[in-house]
Amino acid sequence: MKAHDSLRRRIAVVYLLFTLGSSIFFAITGAIAVEGIEDRLVDARLREVAIWASPRQASGLPISMPAGVTFYHDADIPASVRNLPDGVNDIDVDGVGLHVLAGHDETGPFVVVDHESDYEKVELVVYSLFALAFVGSILLSLFVGSYIGRRFVNPILTLAEALPHTDRALPLQDRDDELGVLARALAAHTGELRRFLDRERFISGDVSHELRTPLTIISGAAEILIQQRSDDPLVARSAERIYRAANEAAQCVNVLLMLARAPDRLPRPATDIGALVQAEVARNQHLLGARPVELRFGGGAPFNVNAPPELCAAALGNLVRNACQYTERGAVVVSLAGRSVLVEDTGPGLPDAVLAVLNGASPSAQEGPSSGSGLGLGLVRRICEYLGATLSVRARDGGGTVFEITFAPDLTLP
Repeated sequence: MKAHDSLRRRIAVVYLLFTLGSSIFFAITGAIAVEGIEDRLVDARLREVAIWASPRQASGLPISMPAGVTFYHDADIPASVRNLPDGVNDIDVDGVGLHVLAGHDETGPFVVVDHESDYEKVELVVYSLFALAFVGSILLSLFVGSYIGRRFVNPILTLAEALPHTDRALPLQDRDDELGVLARALAAHTGELRRFLDRERFISGDVSHELRTPLTIISGAAEILIQQRSDDPLVARSAERIYRAANEAAQCVNVLLMLARAPDRLPRPATDIGALVQAEVARNQHLLGARPVELRFGGGAPFNVNAPPELCAAALGNLVRNACQYTERGAVVVSLAGRSVLVEDTGPGLPDAVLAVLNGASPSAQEGPSSGSGLGLGLVRRICEYLGATLSVRARDGGGTVFEITFAPDLTLP
């Protein structure tokens, strides 16, 4: 899993974005409030002083200013604050910050100077606190987001780590929250899958094992008939068919027994796929009979795979037999291309539904699990999945079907 796909990281990012947005909102609100307070405490104070002092100056009455505030009129205005635009002005005079209200009355210009206002310092402290609170909120959100992400994700990871270990109960099933519901649902589903796998192992393992004895007896009896009644062509041909069918059934049983075992318990010899293909082509020539069909090896560079030869031979043999069975005229060509084996026939082709199922689609309830593809093709697909190979089927140009088994370059059983 990539870092940017981590649910824990996403939770932390959401907390960070929420805190960032909230901090910006409160910072804007605070700045508006600070500016409003400045206007009320400083600017309005200067205006009130001007409203009180201006008529007294015009009437020649004495003017008593509050501490730190000076009223200047006309010629008395110092040069440093003269000719300022009307309104409140913030200026620096000799390194001292001053709030100056400039205006005009009936007798001339005037200014009100606030010498001792420390609101700028208060404003600096307030903005510094805002910045400190912003940084603290970001750091706190990262910590809280990471903490909550761990508390939320770690139980899910615990469930995921426990799922492969089917020999012990899943954790968190005693919780009353949503994680407990999830754990109990996973435990129920895992139990159902375990029972299904046990039934499948019984069919593919125990039942297949029980079939070996009668198949061996049938094969032995057919071999005896061939030897004893070789002078009777009818009996000899029938016995040969029984013998071949019993051997093929025995091979199928052996394949089922191998598929019922864990992959890591099977041998992994280097298997020559080219030699297997040529052997299957030669072994299945009898299936053509008198039909105008040619079964041949189309060539290609041989290659090896690390897989049981019995499974590879079963997959290739089933494809060749299936092609020979349904091809009435033309050719069945088995060839190698890269690390793929191609079986091409000129038969009637497969229905679209069967092609879709063999290429990985799920069969509909009406079609059944095999979808008309037969046990042989279903077994081929199962073997390919077991070996980590890929089975694909497509229609052949000009009629017929092309089956392709592609082995991975580094095919080894786990």
